[in-house]
Amino acid sequence: MVLDSGPQSYQRPPCPGVFGAELQQRGGGKAEGFPPYDRLQLCPFLSPPPPLDSDSASPGARAQPSSKPKDAGSLGTRTPLGLCPAFQRPCNWMRRSESICSVNRRDRDRGQLRTAASLPHLAKAMGEQEVRNRTKSPCLLVALRPVNIEEEKVRFFQSSYTYNPQFEYGETVPETVLEKYKEASGQFIVQAVGIIKAVLDKYGTYESFEASNGGKLLSKCQIWSIIRKYMQKEGCSGEVVVRLSEDLLSQAVMMVENSRPTLAINLSGARQNWLEGMLRHEIGTHYIRGVNDARQPWHSMEGRRQYGLKPANPTEEGLASLHSVLFRKQPFLWRAALLYYTVYQASRMSFCDLFHDLARYVHDAGVRWEYCVRAKRGQADTSWPGCFSKDQVYLEGILRILRHRQTIDFQMLVALGKVSYEDVDHLKKHGMLEKARIPHFMQDLGRYMQQLDHIVTTNCLSDEELQQLLPA
Repeated sequence: MVLDSGPQSYQRPPCPGVFGAELQQRGGGKAEGFPPYDRLQLCPFLSPPPPLDSDSASPGARAQPSSKPKDAGSLGTRTPLGLCPAFQRPCNWMRRSESICSVNRRDRDRGQLRTAASLPHLAKAMGEQEVRNRTKSPCLLVALRPVNIEEEKVRFFQSSYTYNPQFEYGETVPETVLEKYKEASGQFIVQAVGIIKAVLDKYGTYESFEASNGGKLLSKCQIWSIIRKYMQKEGCSGEVVVRLSEDLLSQAVMMVENSRPTLAINLSGARQNWLEGMLRHEIGTHYIRGVNDARQPWHSMEGRRQYGLKPANPTEEGLASLHSVLFRKQPFLWRAALLYYTVYQASRMSFCDLFHDLARYVHDAGVRWEYCVRAKRGQADTSWPGCFSKDQVYLEGILRILRHRQTIDFQMLVALGKVSYEDVDHLKKHGMLEKARIPHFMQDLGRYMQQLDHIVTTNCLSDEELQQLLPA
C-alpha cells in the first residue's frame, strides 16, 4: 500500500508505531494547480517486497497460461501475487461495468463509450486549467455533474425548497447514454421501502442508526493504520495508492492516477466500525476481481464477446455492496435501498417534489439535496419528471445474489474476474485460476454463507419472497 493524504497541516503523523522511523516529513503547502486530493506522494518504504520466487520476478509480467487449470476446490489457499499484473501498462482492467464509463471524444458523435475506473459518485468538477491538462477523456459521472451546482443549491435553499434547479453541464454527454438510463425500474420498490422502514422502525432515524452502529469518526492516523492492516490481510501492500480527502461527496472512490490504482477515502465518513466494510467493497471486491480479470482470456471487450459474457453488473456492484455490510451486527442495506427508491420517485416527480418526498426518510436537508441531485443527473430543467437510473444497480445486484446464494460458487465468482454469477458455470473450465486471488473474508465459506443469511433476516427479506420475486 502507498499512502497519500494530500496536503497536511502537520509534518508527521502523531502515531510513530504505524509507519516506523523511515517516514519522511511532508510540507504543509498546497501543490499549485492540483486539488487537495489529486496529488500522489509515494512512500518508498511501503513499496512491495522483492519477489519470493522466479514466477513473480517481473513486476509487470502476466502469469503464463496454465495448460491445466486447477479446480475450484483449492482457490481459497492460493498464494496471492505480489503486484498488480498491469502496473507496467495503464490499468484499464479496473473497469467496473458497462455503466461506469467515460465519454470517448473520438467516438462522441457516434455515442460510443469507453470504460473508466470511477465509482458512481458526484465527482467534484474540475477547474478549467485541470481540464486542459488532462489527457484522458472525462469520466461520465464527472460530465453528468452540473457545473452550476453550488449556485443552484443556494437558490434552492433560499427559495425554501420551492425552486426547481436549472442545471448546466460542461461536457456533452451522448444522447444514447441518457437514453439508456432514463427509465427507472419499480421491480424491487417494495423491498426497498421495506428495508428503509426496517431501519426506521428499529432506530427512529437513520442518524440514530449511524450513531449506534458506525462508531466514532477516525483520525487520519487511525485510518492509515486500519488500511495498512487490511492491505496486509489481502496480500496487496504496495499495490494501491491511498489518499485521504475532505472533498469527496461519496464515502470513497476508486480511480486510476498515473496508471496506478488509487483509492480516495472521505475523512468525514470514515467510521470505526464501518471502515473495513468499505475496504472489503473497494479492495476486497472491485480491486481483487479486477486483478483476477486481467489474467482471463475474456479480459478485453472482444474476449467478452467471444465468450458470450453477460454484463458484469448488477453482479459486480451487488457483491461489493453485500461485502460492505458483511460481519456488521446490524447489516442493514439502507443506502442501496434509498438510492433505488430515490431514482424510482425521481422518474415520477420534479426535483422539489422529490426533495419533499424524501423528508419522510431523511431529515437532513443537505443529505436530501445530494440524493436528489444524484437521481436527477443529466437533466437541465428539473421541474419535469426524469431520472438517471444507474444507482438502482446496487439493490438489484444484492437481491439477485441473495436469491441465488445457495447455488453460487462465490470463490469461483471472484477468481474469474469481472463476470456475472450467471456465467460462472460456463466459464470455470476456461479460466486461468492458478494464481487467482481470493479475499481473506471469503476463505471460510461456512461463515461467509452464515453472514449472507444474517443479511437476509436483518433486512426483513425471506427466501420465499426472493424466489417469488425472481423465479428463475
